[in-house]
Amino acid sequence: MLTVVANLKGGTGKSTVAFNLALWLLAKGHRVQAVDLDPQGTLGDVLEVRQEEGYSPALPATTDADVALGRQGDFDHWLVDVGPSAMDTLMQAVAAADRVLIPVPPSQADVWSTHRFVREIQGRRTDRDTGPGIEVFINRADTHQFVRETEETAEALQQIEGIRFLRPRLKQRTAFRRSFSEGLAVNELEPSGKAAEELDRLARAIFG
Repeated sequence: MLTVVANLKGGTGKSTVAFNLALWLLAKGHRVQAVDLDPQGTLGDVLEVRQEEGYSPALPATTDADVALGRQGDFDHWLVDVGPSAMDTLMQAVAAADRVLIPVPPSQADVWSTHRFVREIQGRRTDRDTGPGIEVFINRADTHQFVRETEETAEALQQIEGIRFLRPRLKQRTAFRRSFSEGLAVNELEPSGKAAEELDRLARAIFG
């Protein structure tokens, strides 16, 4: 299963999402390869931290698009991180994907960007029933229940045709930032924490 984590807009947290989901799958016994096709190399940076610290299990990774998109190697899942600064590579990855996972921070600008990205993916289909599944969820949701922007974003995303809106969301938590700086997934860093619970709910909604 090839899952591309992407968005047309920067700053959506896609590298953090790809890193944490890949390690969640690895912890469940799946054979996983992380794929960093973003010129910024953020996913590769955190995997280098993880390797230097000697954390186990190790997460295999590649920056070779041909290897990853050709699904070479003995893996159950490929988790691809790719950004808009490499648009040709981004759309190549989307064309090869089984699933495009779009993290969306709660803002109107991110809703507009997501809508454009979905239209771009759908516009490249030769048939409406072909192409990758498109799954969208809210990332970096506000932790304060009285802030309406997160709910307004959720309502807007559900109006986009041709997507699967995932109700589990990841909130704006320090644990996600720490996980990236320390080379540990949130379920490794704080196994009983709220961030780990949110990751588990989201991952189950995506992968079953």
